[in-house]
Amino acid sequence: MYQALYRKWRPKTFDEVVGQKHITETLKNQIITGRLSHAYLFIGTRGTGKTTCAKILAKALNCQHPENGNPCCKCPSCLGIEDGSILDVVEIDAASNNGVDNVRQLREEAVFSPVSVKKRVYIIDEVHMLSTAAFNALLKILEEPPEHLTFILATTELNKVPATILSRCQRHSFKRLDSEVITAHLEHVASCEGLNLEHDAAELIAGLAEGGMRDALSLLDQCSGAADITVDSVYSAMGLAGNRRTAKLLDYTVKRNTEAALELFDELWTDGKDPATLLGELNTLLRDCMMLSVAPRAGANLLSGRFDKEILAVFCKKLTKAELLCRINTVSDYLIKIRSARSPRLCVEMCIVALCDPSLTEGLDELRARVSRLEYDMSNAPMARYTGDDEDYAPVEDIPYDEPPARPSVEYDDDELDASQFAEYQPEDDLLDKGVSPVDLNPDAAPEAKDAPVDNVLLWAEIIDKAESSLPIGLIPILSDPTQARCEVSYDTMHLYVVPGFFYGMINNQDVLMRLRDAANDVTGRSLKIQLSELVAGDSKPTRTVDELKKFKEVRFI
Repeated sequence: MYQALYRKWRPKTFDEVVGQKHITETLKNQIITGRLSHAYLFIGTRGTGKTTCAKILAKALNCQHPENGNPCCKCPSCLGIEDGSILDVVEIDAASNNGVDNVRQLREEAVFSPVSVKKRVYIIDEVHMLSTAAFNALLKILEEPPEHLTFILATTELNKVPATILSRCQRHSFKRLDSEVITAHLEHVASCEGLNLEHDAAELIAGLAEGGMRDALSLLDQCSGAADITVDSVYSAMGLAGNRRTAKLLDYTVKRNTEAALELFDELWTDGKDPATLLGELNTLLRDCMMLSVAPRAGANLLSGRFDKEILAVFCKKLTKAELLCRINTVSDYLIKIRSARSPRLCVEMCIVALCDPSLTEGLDELRARVSRLEYDMSNAPMARYTGDDEDYAPVEDIPYDEPPARPSVEYDDDELDASQFAEYQPEDDLLDKGVSPVDLNPDAAPEAKDAPVDNVLLWAEIIDKAESSLPIGLIPILSDPTQARCEVSYDTMHLYVVPGFFYGMINNQDVLMRLRDAANDVTGRSLKIQLSELVAGDSKPTRTVDELKKFKEVRFI
């Protein structure tokens, strides 16, 4: 009879446990020295070895011939515990036996001495599922247990275990396994089972397992039906879209090719791909791009391992951090909506449309992303020149000019000048009366520069960002909307134009105006005055909108 890989390759000794050496060495030393606790609490995520180590510890406690802290797996005690014939080692699932009556029955049985082994061991899995009354009933025997009794508790949610239980147990935390460790173990299992497993496919399975060895072996077992286990066969067996098709979908949204993106999703839908899984893959891709963008030298541990670094590097060049964050928020919002949506397909399609055209979900995050894109484009764009029709364009001829006449040379005496010749010089009285100060004759000092031209759209976005925490939350969307409010800074005045109405009255408040003025002073480094005016249709004075700045992209650069 065929046995699942995760059961067949379940460790039987502490030395066979993979990736939890900090726990197995401690337990082995306790077995060797005899310094054993009456209660253990194993903590960790699923598939990391909690229940496996609990069974190995139960065998080691009752083994007749332990070998360096490991059970021998040959004596009657080890074999009986392994096949479940010894009733003194009891495994209880707290998820289905969580009542106080179950714990009372356990207490009544626990006082009896074991029949065929040295220690009576109770392994309580998912102990956090016990009710409050059940925990209280367990507390007494856990506090003063008989010498022949040992409790081994396992949980995935430490925060749900009462402090009174925690204080009476010896805790051991199981960590998630590294992808490299899981990959190496999968290749070892595949070679022993006669499976042709590619290295890239093993890395992909390790990434999908999310640190759990049991999940990794289950995924390998699921993919073992193929003659050769490749990356494509893993994606096909898991029902995933695949890194290439997910990356292609994201690329279409970056290029704002809505039609191609929807056609690709229709193909995935026809192939039976789950919409929620597709959005999860898309979010994972965006998350990996963000991690590689903000921490390029942190290594592969921060990445999910599902996508090639070359693909991630391409998207890091195409998208700014603000755009990545905006897209992650958009996909995350639709992941929440899809759980309660009647039509998951419609939810994914609307998400694709929103990713292709961020202006449809205009908000402060989207505005920041668009401003970040404009800054990036303008800072990296070469000098533009007009390229019209040949008949309208004529090259500018070189303008001839005469060489400027040479300046006459002036000869100076080599005698050193006496500084006393200038000691009696004083500024004239009429200059002092007019408040004119003497000029500092420093040849290295540059003339005072005039104020550089201000890009009011970008400046207004920075002012809103600065004042966001101090303004009423209802004003932020209005101030961020260029059709409702605009700003223009000139010299020592900040002109604020707002559409007349309810929000105009809210902004026409001394406290609000003072906060906007203070934010503008902090951003510009000037001492500005603020002037509020009504924004009327056809008014040409307000500053340009963000959409107008997009015309920079339409210029043909050479």
